[in-house]
Order: sequence, then C-alpha cells, then structure tokens
Amino acid sequence: MPQDATAICPGTFDPVTVGHIDIITRGAQTFRTVVVGLIEIPLRKQPLFSADERERFLRDALAHLPNVEVDRFNTLVVEFAHKWNAGVILKGLRAISDFEYEFAMAQMNRKLAPDIETIYMMASPEYSYLSSSGVKEIATFGGSVADVVPPAVASRFAELFPRGG
Repeated sequence: MPQDATAICPGTFDPVTVGHIDIITRGAQTFRTVVVGLIEIPLRKQPLFSADERERFLRDALAHLPNVEVDRFNTLVVEFAHKWNAGVILKGLRAISDFEYEFAMAQMNRKLAPDIETIYMMASPEYSYLSSSGVKEIATFGGSVADVVPPAVASRFAELFPRGG
C-alpha cells in the first residue's frame, strides 16, 4: 500500500481510548492522511456519549497529529471512504475474538467496493485488553480510567460517575 494513500479509521469511539489513539497514531505514520470516521448513530449499540462529545474527545486527543482529520458519518463505511478518496479502511485488532466480526465486515466491504482494502494493525500489547465497553463499566462503578482514556474523557467520566456515588 503506497504511503501517499488516504485511510479512514471508522468507529463509534464511545469513548476514544488510548488504544484507539495508538492505532490512529501508527496509521498517521503509515498513510499520508488518516480520516477518523465517527459513526454518529451506531446501529449495534446505544452510545453513552453524544456525537458532539465523542467528536470533541477525538479532536482534542488527536490535535497533535497534523495529517489526521475527524469527520462524522451515517452511511456505509465504503461510501464514507469514497467521499474521502480513501483506498484503505484501517482497523485495529486486539484479540482473536475481534477477528470473526472484522473478517465478515471486511468481506462485505470488499464485495461492495473492491477498490478499497481493509488493513489491520495489531493492538500494541499494552492495549490488547482495552475496550470502550470495559472502560465504561469500570467508570460506571467508580473505578479510575485515567490511564486508559484521554484526560477530557476521564474528566467527563468523573462528572458522570463520581467515586462512591
């Protein structure tokens, strides 16, 4: 894959974690441009944070990466990729449990848009356990998530779920 390619990195990012940031940062070192595609209204789950909050968290956490854009979408991921002239869908894989779902999605996307490749980056070992749903569960019960999410996300969790509350 040429380094001058544009990649999209789609997700709900509810919330963005340091694992997401790691994949996006590594993607930004690999591709000319990475467009982080924020799914505004996910079909599979109800987000805890509004689209506005999730977008703010992403923009804040990724501001240091000049070749990363954030954009919202509510279309097929391949349509979003075509909008940005992206030839790559960039995704992270944490464990074998991610593979089945991601494999099926990649095959469907390939059927819809054979001109777009799905590229997977393996999660860095220190983030391989990390998931947005796990972070939300810890925060809901008053646990600290300060080391696994950006500071703005940790602050918002502290407002929503004060310790001992």
